[in-house]
Amino acid sequence: MADTVGDHLLQRLREWGVEQVFAYPGDGINGIVTAFGAADDRPRFIQSRHEEMSAFEAVGYAKFSGRVGVCMATSGPGAIHLLNGLYDAKLDHVPVVAIVGQTERSAMGGAYQQEVDLQALFSDVASEYLVEVNVAEQLPNALDRAIRTALAKRAPTALIIPSDLQTERYTPPAHVFKDVPAGGTTEFVAPVVTAPEVELDRAAEVLNAGSKVAILVGQGARGAAAEVTAVADVLGAGVAKALLGKDVLPDDLPFVTGSIGLLGTRPSYELMRDCDTLLMIGSSFPYSQFLPEFGKARAVQIDLDGGLIGMRYPTEVNLVGDAGDTLRALLPRLSGPADRSWREKVESDVVGWWQTIEQQAHVDADPVNPMRIVWELNERLPADAIVTADSGSVANWYGKVLRMTAGVRGSLSGTLATMGNAVPYAIGAKFAHPDRPAIALTGDGAMQMNGLAELLTIRRYADRWSDPRLVVCVLHNNDLNQVTWELRAMGGAPRFDESQVLPDVSYADLARGFGIEGIAVGEPDELGPAWDRALSAPGPVLIDVRCDPEVPPIPPHATAEQALSMVQAVLKGDPSAAHLVVEGAKTKLQELLPGGKESPGR
Repeated sequence: MADTVGDHLLQRLREWGVEQVFAYPGDGINGIVTAFGAADDRPRFIQSRHEEMSAFEAVGYAKFSGRVGVCMATSGPGAIHLLNGLYDAKLDHVPVVAIVGQTERSAMGGAYQQEVDLQALFSDVASEYLVEVNVAEQLPNALDRAIRTALAKRAPTALIIPSDLQTERYTPPAHVFKDVPAGGTTEFVAPVVTAPEVELDRAAEVLNAGSKVAILVGQGARGAAAEVTAVADVLGAGVAKALLGKDVLPDDLPFVTGSIGLLGTRPSYELMRDCDTLLMIGSSFPYSQFLPEFGKARAVQIDLDGGLIGMRYPTEVNLVGDAGDTLRALLPRLSGPADRSWREKVESDVVGWWQTIEQQAHVDADPVNPMRIVWELNERLPADAIVTADSGSVANWYGKVLRMTAGVRGSLSGTLATMGNAVPYAIGAKFAHPDRPAIALTGDGAMQMNGLAELLTIRRYADRWSDPRLVVCVLHNNDLNQVTWELRAMGGAPRFDESQVLPDVSYADLARGFGIEGIAVGEPDELGPAWDRALSAPGPVLIDVRCDPEVPPIPPHATAEQALSMVQAVLKGDPSAAHLVVEGAKTKLQELLPGGKESPGR
């Protein structure tokens, strides 16, 4: 029997080394699903519970593997559902290929069932490459180009394949006019890009002139940890990390100040506030108010994408190139300051910060302090763990409290900041690294939104992972907590229960009903044993922690305006007014106790 277009699609994906396609079936892709059924080799069809989860799983796979993630959905509603995950890939610069079906070619334009203008639908999210394949000869070049473009541009791309074409006999492109041959090799080797010598000299001049150097790293520096460390040592610099770069350097290095921004640390805030020189590496951190005041610091930026350079701060020298190669070329040109007092201050601040965080994590709460959930994980974090975090208040504790060690990977929806990514990210991570434990930190809002259904996906595929440990930890506070705090701190408004309060449910009981071990935690002293049990279990586990929604995610600098808004919210009758004042005061007080200090100017 001759190969169909669907058969050839899978064959070419196999040649590219694609091991799985995260997907949900539908009649718009029946021809491709049939090809999966006939295939006796990879790629495997990995069935999510919803197309949006398929896209998130492809993003998680790509983030933690460095390879292209592939997701697939049917026409119309299925294709629409992919969009949120694909926008997550676009904004975080992740290579993902979406394959979507379309109604039969003969019905196009006839207002047929499930017919949606997919070209218009995907035109923004897949702006780097989007094509509809209408004849068999088009397929190999289109697929190759979609994969190469996704890898080269670090972006999502999309192929639209009408359903009737999928079952047609495959005929390859010919050596004739208006046929476009396939790309040949299925290898992609990224080019080595380095800045010109004269620009490296200019950058060195700026950096060598500084006496208080700050470095900010993002995910673009992930392959250059050794070079960043060497540069920081020469310059006597402290290193702050954007959230997407949280796993670039371990937090046990004494000069690493941790995350930056509203979800960041006080040492990172002070590093940027007080420095006279800034080196940004592989980061497009968007919040310029957390960078040095304009005109106060000279700045150099390194990024592989020239379009992202100079956007956030008035940089003096812009070096377009790979972080590792550029730093290696820059390093011999650097000479650090003889006075190391700046570095010593940074290291002292870091020691004080972690003491403060430990104290804050052990502040009594009703019933469990959410900071302690992550602190107890720090004490037990496996050396090869992969940690995913959802958007919401849980991202605060991921950013501030989670202490990365060498070898641990982590990520979240950094730029889109969408809810519901942590659990599918962890599933994608397990397919990328089936021999490593994965931990998803999620709020109960995200869990109710889409995480619960994906527990079934976890149960279904756990036996395919050589290390079956996947721990989902739910911060259970019955509140859409991040928005509640935003209403209070930014809007000066009390919590509106109709929008913020969530239905109460036992996530541990639900997990057990789905065939996954569930652990309920209602007291702080139960946290350590719960993590021990989950991380030593022979399969997936859900930890359901009843935690206090009124422990405030205090930003690294609390402005007068934010404090005033909080007071106004309380005076307007916030239903949790008394409790949040007590918890806020107890948490803030830890910065003034031994081991934590209130810095000058705050």
